[in-house]
Amino acid sequence: MHSNLFNQPFRIQTCLLTLLCGTLAACVGVPPSHVVTRAQMQMGTLVKITAVARNESVAQAAATAGFAEIRRLEELLSTWIPTSELSRVNASAGVMPVHVSPETLTVVQRAFQIAEMTDGGFNIAIGPAVDAWSVIEDRRIPTESELEALRPLVNLQAVHVDTREQTIYLGNTGMRIDVGGIGKGYAADQAVKALRRTGAIAGVVALSGDIKTFGRLPGGKMFPVGIQHPRKDGSVLAWIDLQDEAISTAGDYERFFELGGVRYHHILDPRTLQPARSCQAVTVIAREGIWADGLDTGIFVMGVESGMRLVEALPDVEAIIVDHEGHVHVSSGLRDRIRQP
Repeated sequence: MHSNLFNQPFRIQTCLLTLLCGTLAACVGVPPSHVVTRAQMQMGTLVKITAVARNESVAQAAATAGFAEIRRLEELLSTWIPTSELSRVNASAGVMPVHVSPETLTVVQRAFQIAEMTDGGFNIAIGPAVDAWSVIEDRRIPTESELEALRPLVNLQAVHVDTREQTIYLGNTGMRIDVGGIGKGYAADQAVKALRRTGAIAGVVALSGDIKTFGRLPGGKMFPVGIQHPRKDGSVLAWIDLQDEAISTAGDYERFFELGGVRYHHILDPRTLQPARSCQAVTVIAREGIWADGLDTGIFVMGVESGMRLVEALPDVEAIIVDHEGHVHVSSGLRDRIRQP
């Protein structure tokens, strides 16, 4: 949940998405559906949209509508855009509340819900601590005193949301919130709605590793997605077929450095402000991307036992957790669905 998480993709790999698109392309000849796959750089990552429709013009229009919706949300949510709503919220920290759109309010409210569900494991205010670690640029280990000084800035209780006035206020100067750990999933959800409104009957929206599917491939097949192995770059841990579902992965293998045989990565435990150590990767499958995207990070921090207990208690949510020793744990609803590579 760093300020540039829109620019740091969590992978359910691009190469696997390429395979998915290849599968789609192979189905183009199946009447009466037409398949269009396009890619653009948005939200700091490669976005691929595949639209299935009754004719090519509708499929193209649906893909265009999906990209337009993601671009619209980026203008509201990205902290890399100085004029975005969240940038204005952050600039007014400790000064005044900022009026925001229903979309921004929704994302922040869902982030609060996931924070509560994960016992604070998910925290959209953690950015200043992630910056202190600077795992890509400086590769340094901050001192305990440095991290302690940041605690008032990462206190989620100081983020005040007024639903009636439709405002967000950060109570401490220097605070900032970033929804990169949940925003791409939300953008995928909204892009799918745009595709549907424009006439697509099926498709995939993928913001790097945040993937939302709807409908089925021509010929009736579901959408195959591969899950990245956290310790074997480019290798698939497992395959799963999706229909009207979203999938998202949080892992310690994207942004990290090693020192003295210890891996230091960007997913911090908000309680200790240290890298969370219980997992190598967490993949969550849910009906909506916003839940999959937020829950994967929160569960990563919670660890296997607490995380899987949460998953089993939630309707329409499943998970694959790779623990710190590399053992794979699969929720009950997935055991008959995943395939080995």
